[in-house]
Amino acid sequence: MKNSFVISFSLLLFCIAIMACTLENPIASGILNGESPETQTNDAIESRLNIRIGATVFTATLLNNPTATALVARLPLTIPMQELNGNEKFAELPNALPSRASAPGTIQTGDLMLYGSTTLVLFYKTFPTAYSYTKLGRVDNPAGLAAALGSGSVTVTFERQ
Repeated sequence: MKNSFVISFSLLLFCIAIMACTLENPIASGILNGESPETQTNDAIESRLNIRIGATVFTATLLNNPTATALVARLPLTIPMQELNGNEKFAELPNALPSRASAPGTIQTGDLMLYGSTTLVLFYKTFPTAYSYTKLGRVDNPAGLAAALGSGSVTVTFERQ
């Protein structure tokens, strides 16, 4: 009888533990489904950005994260961006932004990211990477982005849409 009670009690505790693990929190649920917390908090929001390169304007959708929010607070921002590796333009920001870097594995054409906490990066080619970045957003239609950015340094204006 005592063994039956111990087994029943253990089974009851096991069932309670399983029920407690069913998560209502979408971030925690996403982690269980193989998604990172960064992915979960990076849902696209209505915050849109114009990226002006000479006479050409691209629109970008920003992500819902503290880094993008901090960037928006600094807009409009006109900065000289330098060429790097034939696939990106970068600029050092005067003040750090909050960061939560992760390794994307592959950079996509049009990705707007932060390297470290002060380097704003606009990618104009797709390529694999082992580096870590904080995602800010993405150019909605990156067709013509590489041509607009050119092969050297360029002045880029980021402004709210």
